[in-house]
Formats: sequence, C-alpha cells, structure tokens
Amino acid sequence: ESGGRRAELHKMAAAGAEAAAEEEKRLPEGDPESGGDSDDEGDSDSSGDGEDEEKENEAEIQRLEEQLSINAFDYNCHLDLIKLLRQEGELVKLRRARQKMSELFPLTEEIWLDWLKDEIKMASDVSEREKVYELFERAVKDYICPEIWLEYAQYSIGGIGQEGGIERVRSIFERALTAVGLHVTKGTALWEAYREFENAILETAQPAPGSIPSPEQQQVLCSQLEKIHTLFRRQLGIPLLDMEASYAEYEEWSEEPIPETTIKNYKKALQQLEKCKPYEEALLGAETPKLAEYQAYIDFEMKAGDPARIQLIYERALAENCLVPDLWARYNQYLDRQLKVKELVLSAHDRAVRNCPWTVGLWIRYLLAMERHRVEHSIISEIFEKALNAGFIQATDYVEIWQAYLDYLRRRVDFTQDSSKELEELRSAFARAVEYLKQEVEERFSESGDPSCTIMQNWARVEARLCNNMQKARELWDNIMTKGNAKYANMWLEYYNLERAHGDTQHCRKALHRAVQCTSDYPEHVCEVLLTLERIEGTLEDWDAAVQKTENRLARVNEQRAKAAEKEAALAKQEEERAEQRKQARAEKKASKKAKKTRTGDKRKADEDDEGEWGQEEGFQCHPSELPSKRHRGEGDGVLPEEDMEVETTGLFGRSEKPDGPATPKEKASTSRKDVPKVLHDSSKDKVTVFVSNLSYTMAEPEAKLRELFGSCGEVVEIRAVFNNKGTFRGYCYVQFREEEAARQALALDRTAVEGRPMFVSPCVDKNKNPDFKVFRYSTTLEKHKLFISGLPFSCTKEELEEVCKAHGNVKDIRLVTNRAGKPKGLAYVEYENEAQASQAVLKMDGLTVKDHVIKVMISNPPLRKLPDRPEPSRASLALAPRQIYGARGKGRTQLSMVPRALQRQSNPVAKAENGMVQNSPATSSDPPAEPKKMSNADFAKMLLKK
Repeated sequence: ESGGRRAELHKMAAAGAEAAAEEEKRLPEGDPESGGDSDDEGDSDSSGDGEDEEKENEAEIQRLEEQLSINAFDYNCHLDLIKLLRQEGELVKLRRARQKMSELFPLTEEIWLDWLKDEIKMASDVSEREKVYELFERAVKDYICPEIWLEYAQYSIGGIGQEGGIERVRSIFERALTAVGLHVTKGTALWEAYREFENAILETAQPAPGSIPSPEQQQVLCSQLEKIHTLFRRQLGIPLLDMEASYAEYEEWSEEPIPETTIKNYKKALQQLEKCKPYEEALLGAETPKLAEYQAYIDFEMKAGDPARIQLIYERALAENCLVPDLWARYNQYLDRQLKVKELVLSAHDRAVRNCPWTVGLWIRYLLAMERHRVEHSIISEIFEKALNAGFIQATDYVEIWQAYLDYLRRRVDFTQDSSKELEELRSAFARAVEYLKQEVEERFSESGDPSCTIMQNWARVEARLCNNMQKARELWDNIMTKGNAKYANMWLEYYNLERAHGDTQHCRKALHRAVQCTSDYPEHVCEVLLTLERIEGTLEDWDAAVQKTENRLARVNEQRAKAAEKEAALAKQEEERAEQRKQARAEKKASKKAKKTRTGDKRKADEDDEGEWGQEEGFQCHPSELPSKRHRGEGDGVLPEEDMEVETTGLFGRSEKPDGPATPKEKASTSRKDVPKVLHDSSKDKVTVFVSNLSYTMAEPEAKLRELFGSCGEVVEIRAVFNNKGTFRGYCYVQFREEEAARQALALDRTAVEGRPMFVSPCVDKNKNPDFKVFRYSTTLEKHKLFISGLPFSCTKEELEEVCKAHGNVKDIRLVTNRAGKPKGLAYVEYENEAQASQAVLKMDGLTVKDHVIKVMISNPPLRKLPDRPEPSRASLALAPRQIYGARGKGRTQLSMVPRALQRQSNPVAKAENGMVQNSPATSSDPPAEPKKMSNADFAKMLLKK
C-alpha cells in the first residue's frame, strides 16, 4: 500500500497539470458543460417519466427558493435546495446556493467536501484553481477536519508544476500538521501523505542509473533525505494509532541506525498513547453527540497541560457538538486566557456566534476579544450590529449586549478632554440604547428588559463622575424616577449617593425629602438617611423639618399597616365563622336525613350524600381520603335531591309518583347501582393502582370500557368507578392492577381521548400524607427549545400547525392545549430539536396570521402558579409590601379562591336558601345564626316556579 501511494504521488509530482486535466473531465451527470445527454438509450416511456420528474424538481426548487427568500435562516431548507440542485446538475445555481448558506452558517465536513469536489472538477486554468484554493481556505476555518486538510494537500500537489508549487504544497502540509497532526486516530494519514510526497520528490532528484551525481545533485539528495528523516522523527514523537507500523517502516527505510533520542521520544509517545486509548475507545463506543465523553477527554488533556492537544480535543468536540453554547464558552475562555493568539482567538469567537447566534454571552466575549486584540472600531461596531439582529430569546439579553458595547465605547473616550468625537459617539449610543429598548425590545417582549433602568443609571454615572456634568445626570435620574421607580428606597438611595459624591448638599436634601414622601417599600430606611444627613450638615431648622416630616410619614405608614392588619384579621375571622357555619349546617343536614329514612329500610351513610364532583386541576389526582363535601353542579343548588324530598300529594310533577313509562337504560343502570354497598379504598394497594379522572358523566358501563382500555397495560384486578347516591357516574375511578409495572405503563395513557374528552391518568397517592406530591407531565421551567403559541384559531389542527412550524426547523412534538372537555383553547406548545431553530422560529412566526388570527409566539417559560392560602390583603397592605414578581403571563387563571360562591355574594341582602335551610350572611350580621327554617316540598316548588 505504501509503495502504491508513493507511485501515485510521484506520478502527480511529475505531471500535475495532466492530473488536473483528468479531474476536469469527471463532471456530474447532466452537467451542461460536459456535453451530450446522460442517457440516449431510454425508450419514450422512461423519457416521459424523466420529464415529469424534472418538472417536479423544478417546481420544488422554486418553492425552496421562495421559502428562503422569506426565511433565510432555514437551515434544512438550504440543505434540501443544495441536494436537489446537485441532483439536477444546476451548477451555477448550486454554487450560488452554497455561497448563501456558507455566509449564514458554518458548513459541515460533508457539505464542504461535496462542494470542493464539484469545484475541482470544473477548475481547468490557473485562475479557476486559485478560486479552489480560496474555497479550501474558507473550508478549513469552519471546523478542524482532517479529511478536508488531506484533500487540500493532495489537491495542491496537482499544481507543483507552477512556479513555487513545491513550496506551496509543503506549506499546506505543515499547516495541516499544525492543525490536525496530533489527532490520535486520523493524524497518521496526513503524516504518511506528507512523507510520500517528499519521497516522490526524492525519486525525481535521483541521478540517472550509471551516472555520477554532481556536488549540487548530491547536496539536493542529502537535503531531501534529511527532510524525510525529520518527518519520521517528528511523527514518532507523537502518540498516534499504528505507531508501531510507522516505527517499523522507518527502520526499513533508513540506512542508518535510529538515533537514541528518537527511540526515547517514541517510547514516551507510546506511553502517552496508552493513557489516551481509554478516552478514544469511549468516544468510539459512545453515541452522538458524545458530550460527556468529550468533556472527560478535555479534563484529561487540561491536566496534562499541552496547549496544542487541548485545542485539538476542543475542536474535535465542537465538530460534533457545534450547537452547545457552554462548550464554545469554555473553549473561548481557554483561548483568551492561555493561548492569546489573535488569529486563533478571533476565529474561534466568530465560529461560536455563527453556530449559536442566540446566546448573548458568546457575543459579549467576542466583543471583548476584539477589543483586547485591538481590532478596528468599524469592525467591532459591525459585529455589534450583527449581534442586535441575532434574535435573542429574552429581553434582558439585549440589555446585556448593549451594556457590553457601551462599556467598550466608554473605554475609548479620553475624559481629560472637554469634548471629543468618541465622547459624542458614546452619548449617542446611550441615547440609542434607551430608545432601542423602549421601541424594539418592548414591542417584541412586552417589556424593555431593564425595569431598573441600569443603562440610564450608568449613563448618569458617566456624566457625573467622568464628564462633571451633574445637570445631565439629574435629568437622567428624573427620567428614571418617572418610569415607576420612585416608590423604591434603593433607587432613591442610589441617586442620593451619586448626588452626595458629585453634587451638593441642597440637592441631596431635596432628593431625600422627596424619597420620604414617595417611598412605599422601606420608608424607615430613607427616613434614617435623611436624619443622618441633617445631623451632620443641617441647621436646627433643617433638623426640625426633617424630624417633623419623617415622624408624620412614619405615623401614616404605621396607621396604614395597622388598618391592613385589622382588615386581614377581620377577613380571617369571617372565614372562620363561615367554616363554622358550614360545619353546623352539615351536622344539621345529617340529622335531618336520618329522620327521613325510607320505610324500605335502605340505609345510607350520611357521608355519602355529601360526595360531589370536585374539579381537579389538569394533571393532578384526588385520593379517596380527601374527597371534599361539595355537590356537583345541578345536584344541589338550593334544591334537595328527589329521593330526599318528603312524599306528599303535590310535587314537581303534580303528584307523588313519577310519570309512567318505560325506564331508560341509564335509569336502570342508576337504579341498579343505588343498592351497591360502598367499597372502602385500600391504601396499601396504591402502588398497583392508578387514579383516572375527567371521564364523561354519561359514560355507560365505565368498568367495561376502562377494562378494555387498560387491558393492554397488564392484568386488571379491579375497576372501582365512583357513583353518587343517585347512581350517576361521577367521572372518575380507580384501576387496580396485579403488577406494579402495569400501573406504571398505564400512566402512559394519560390524556388519551375517551368519548371526546382527555382522560387523566395519575398515580394513586394520598396527598394528606404527601402534601407536596403533584403530577404534571410537562416542564414548568424555561425551555429554550420549546415555543408557546397563543391566539390560534380553535379550528387549527395539529397537522396544520406542524406545516407552519416545520419551515423553521425539525419539529419534535406539538401539543395543542385543550380544556377538560377536550375543546381547544387556542394555545399550543411546539418543541424543536435545538435552541437555534426555536429562536429563529420566534423571529419569523411571532405576529404571523393563521386563518385570520394573529398568533403570538414566545419561548416557553410558564409562570409560577400558586394557590392562595389566605385572603388577599388590602390595597393599603399591598402598597407597603415589598415588590412582588409575577410570571411572564401574569396571574394564572387557575389561581382561584376556594370560597364558595354563596359566601362571595355579600352585597345581596337576601339570604340564600340552600338545601332547605335559610342561612344568615355573615357579612350582614354578626349575631349568632338563627335556627334555620324548615321548608316543605311545596315551598320548594313555589320557589322554583318564581325563579
């Protein structure tokens, strides 16, 4: 094999131009420049099929080009277009498509190799070959790929017939060895190619057989031999796979004994190779993206401390994990702090932001690196403008990138001069930043990302401390306070400290007096600072005025707090009274029911009458031990159930009996279940039981229906459907399995559509014993690869939404949000493969019109949802409380007060009749509740007829 490669390289060295000409002839099929048709033997049918396929491809090409004109950042669309154009042989359009993609994204090794091979085939003259060289230079900058470097070096051999051709080949080989010569598994191929090239040069320098070389020829031969010796020695000092074979080849090739130093370096490299082998084997056996394996390898090389090897392993990891921002950040940090080579550092930063443009931290590091290496101001400004158009996913990201750029501009200013071009540029940038956050960012995110006005605060500090322009600083702070910050003590104290350091006492005093008046979170702190100022610098009149002002303010604050506390105490007391009344009403109702037992002797438990439907939050479950006493809507809103009414001659139907007629199947089923004894729940079997809820109340034979549905999960031991005292199914049940594994598999059926409603399946857990237990299958934290879409039309299907979303990346999952009845709510969650696709989708889809509905698209970041455990405080207490932070979409709709509706209607002077008892409203009377008045069936009928 070595001899064959040597012969091949020798042939290329002898006739580089001919080799290039041969490559030119191998054009793709269908290339118009190659001349002739690709297939002249096809019959008319195959020709017709080919024409149809060609038309379809042309239409698809046109569609893809239109899609890219709308969204140039659609990565997959670029790939499809390039693949189709290469298949059709559209070389001009293919070159243009590749060029556009390379301007937006770093290209993978496969894309570059295909592009390079196509261009090599078309390069015939010197100028075209130079363009191929330029293309190779671009390719080796995107990622460090041994295959591309090897292709580059071998292509350059074809041009050694030109002036300086041999030196150019050697230069490319040396650069390749610097870049990937240390690659443990792929570096050997480059070293061998370089040596074979030098061997080919040696063969051409040999004198003719039988002739005596001249002194000049002898010198050339010795020099060439030394080059090959040096390559062998360099290679043997590096830990590479198949080192033993290279050593054996050197022994065979060399006419002289191998030097001791070379042998020593070779053995040292072998020892190092043994240390690297476990990491290489781990990479070989791991699945993509192998991030953990690469990180372990990086840690190993960092301990060893060889900068070249550390750089190479980082580059290998990034080639397979190019969309991991943290990996780019660690690599760039290492380059910034250790290597500090300008070209290397800036190239890595540029590749980082091209791969992960949505990560603001990478852009900030890039700006700092350019400033550190003294890049021209125009280039830094251009990179900053690119960062603004990168499509960050949070409003605060824009604040950070603006702050980094403003810091850079501030460091350019010479503040010893009264005015300069740099200072005016800094002020202009501050003004633009404030306007940009107000207009662009706030319009997109509904917030500026800078509620505390940190950029304006920094601007004020620059004006006061560096420009001695306190008047401008006061104007800026006045603007800050008008943006809702005047009620916070820390904002006033920040301004006071600035005024204290660079202003005068009069303005300090004025600011503190205003702070005492306006602060609502910590007024005591501001009052203390004012008194301290007057104690040190104030006159007696100033002291008296400050004492009076602070005393009056604190008195008002204490009064407001006392009122708020009284109101909260009153609300708490009312709630206790309501609870006591409800408890007494239930006790009286139980006593009344015991007196109304039917003559048939059918005995029911008093607790069973109190059972009712309890609306459960989606994704949670209710244990039998915590079923609340609340009647299902329609079962007891002021009307007794039919079986609890007294039997009289006058009823709802005009007589005691029900109208004659055949009983419906539902009535038969209900009647048959009335006499079924209540089965107590066995908590010891919770691990093999699942709780099923949100089922239809009209479901016939729920046991049979659910047994069929859950039978695929495992053996079902028992299904306990829950019915009310009339025999009506209450929409939930307990499914008990034989094995615990079957119960776990049953959880996968959560939200399966059953009779048009999503069925909820969750573990059976007693929340009285586990109060913190909750089951929710979806994440409630920030997910940068997932989108939240609102404003969708209710008629929008999952397929239609996927058609819209897949134009911006690979869609992994789409979830349409529905209510408990299975009806759409106009909301959806769309999960992409990575953050890059999600961020681009936000940019392109936000504000898009879908079926005459304008949708809103944002990164999924659900707000914190918390049920209130006490009455809401008064407005006065809210004013005195510290700032509260709510979720991105405000207070959730599920944060409901658990106070019954009857008790919330306190303004109605007429007491509500409920279940045959008239209750006094606690809001209208503080006296003890009177004895409830009994109502007959006739009274109920009159009341209903009036309504």
